[in-house]
Amino acid sequence: MFFIALLLAYLLGSISFSYLVTYKLKGIDIRRYGSGNAGATNTLRVVGKGPAALVFLLDAVKGMAAVGIGELFGGEPALLMATGVAAIIGHNWPVFLNFRGGKGIATTIGVTALLTFKAALLSGIFAVLAILLTRYVSVGSLLFATLLPILIGWMDYPPAYFWISLIITLLAYLRHRDNIKRLLNGTENRIGARK
Repeated sequence: MFFIALLLAYLLGSISFSYLVTYKLKGIDIRRYGSGNAGATNTLRVVGKGPAALVFLLDAVKGMAAVGIGELFGGEPALLMATGVAAIIGHNWPVFLNFRGGKGIATTIGVTALLTFKAALLSGIFAVLAILLTRYVSVGSLLFATLLPILIGWMDYPPAYFWISLIITLLAYLRHRDNIKRLLNGTENRIGARK
């Protein structure tokens, strides 16, 4: 049953709202434009604020729904967090789009907003401040992912949440490795810049 829950959460995560929204509105494959990433930030750069906000919201709700799958299958803390991670993996490497998806931050926010609200909120505040100060979405995303396990470990959450949150952080860094290189080289795209 554990693996069925993970599979369902992964398939849910594989639904790419960035692809669906941009295809519906503009008839394009978002992965062929901008950064080539099927996520809210690239949607913002290529299509605009409204569609990007919609994609962000839907991706976050997708993460929440994945937690709901874990709840249906027993609701153990480890399972709740694991189904969330499965959805993030599905978002990043969606089976429906030849494993070319997004970077999972909005889905991560959805997962952690339900399970570790205080940690997610504090991480989110610092992330937003970082984006406003630097105008780099990637800096805010990485800061959010970095602070999550630290705050989860510091607060009174089940130990499984801390250990599995480390996987979330690893996934975020893995998907942002090109952004990290560009940040180090000074060639990263700032928010508001269209490609």
